[in-house]
Amino acid sequence: MYTKQEISRQKQAFWTAFGKYMKPILSADGEMISWSNYKTRVPGISFKLDADHKTASVIVEISATDAGLQQRLYQHLLGQRPILVEALGGEDWQWQPRTMDEYGRPVSRVRKDLPGVSVMRTEDWPAIISFFKPRIIGLDEYWSMARFSFQSML
Repeated sequence: MYTKQEISRQKQAFWTAFGKYMKPILSADGEMISWSNYKTRVPGISFKLDADHKTASVIVEISATDAGLQQRLYQHLLGQRPILVEALGGEDWQWQPRTMDEYGRPVSRVRKDLPGVSVMRTEDWPAIISFFKPRIIGLDEYWSMARFSFQSML
């Protein structure tokens, strides 16, 4: 078992390494971007990268506090599924119209997981980074075109 401090240090080291690796890569709009802390600029929609001791995940999370708006945003994303899948290189993800976040709040998610890797094992870092990189870049490519249609719904 690891202490909380060891887990925190290892995760911080991973995210620092990931950030350095991704730093030279510009967004689809040609801008410098923090890939590990991606800003969608649409309240209630976030792109999350997560890695723990069992899995790495790339997640599109819709967490609008208004349930009706959350449903509309999810339905809009669902309607754009073919465009999103194309931007992700043909890869379809797991669609969750209603689930709970880590705080017990209702959210909608679209996610892709890489099981069997651990951020605590530095030998897994290349696999995690190789999993994250094309997917967050694909999400950014999709979002550079789609963001405005979501902003207009607010």
